[in-house]
Amino acid sequence: MGTVVALSGGVGAAKLAHGLYRLRGRDLAVLVNTGDDYEHLGLAFSPDIDTVLYALAGIASSTSGWEPAGETRALHAMLKTLGGPDRPILGDKSLAAPILRAHGLRQDRGLTDITLEFCRQLGIEARVLPMSDDPVRTPALTADGAVPFPEYFNELACEPQVLGFQYAGAEDARMSDAVLDVLHSNDLEAVVIGPCNPFHSIRPILEVNGLRQLLRKRGAPVIAVTPIVGGKALTGSAGKMMRELGREVTARSVAMEYYKLIDGFVIDGADENQADGILACGMEVVVAQTVMRNLEDRVRLAQTVLDFARAIRERRLQEA
Repeated sequence: MGTVVALSGGVGAAKLAHGLYRLRGRDLAVLVNTGDDYEHLGLAFSPDIDTVLYALAGIASSTSGWEPAGETRALHAMLKTLGGPDRPILGDKSLAAPILRAHGLRQDRGLTDITLEFCRQLGIEARVLPMSDDPVRTPALTADGAVPFPEYFNELACEPQVLGFQYAGAEDARMSDAVLDVLHSNDLEAVVIGPCNPFHSIRPILEVNGLRQLLRKRGAPVIAVTPIVGGKALTGSAGKMMRELGREVTARSVAMEYYKLIDGFVIDGADENQADGILACGMEVVVAQTVMRNLEDRVRLAQTVLDFARAIRERRLQEA
């Protein structure tokens, strides 16, 4: 078995990463979006990184995958009593990582080093890697101008119409040595794009200087999984954003966001009628159950993705 690289941002992609982790363990590396990172009350928040950490460690809440199970909010209540901000709503357990992250950054440790230390402490054998140690931010462009994504999400509840996104800093951001090592692995088997918002979860990763080009240069099958099922996003605001950006809210529309990058696209059985349209765009298609309600679903979908990648790889060898 070779190295599997997953691109992740949000709960859906973290669930798939968990399934891949159950199958591949230390042979998995998860490249995580940091475009939504922000500072608040002097702390360093990396929501997508922490979501992946909680999922892989098996401690994520079953209803709110972005925080640990059994979360409480006594500290947040006290902050409000003392005149602190109402948003974002802070969980007691969820504050541990931002506190330690902020402390590490003040000591000039890189975000990658800090995240790998969290992996070790949580007993995670896979490598969870920020897309870069350099800051990248993805403000939403609205009629009132550019709005930092944490403000758009936490304070404005995703209400303003989105006209586009900026990927500030991505052009100058450098892939860390850890990310380069993973993507240059001699046994790189597959790259998996998780089911999440293509605009503010995956696009920031792909915009990091040289990363998209390296994925194609390496030649390993690149497989994406749809976040849209039956014309709706399972979680988050992807459906709303797609409509506002003039896209159809369909699995095929998501596939086209990865045009000329991916080799295969996984759609749900509810959207099987879109398979021919995706095939016509030069991407192979597999129909599967993409809704992950439990661990068994996560592992099953992960196995489907890996089998899909293997089939593409074997066909290439036969053609060669």
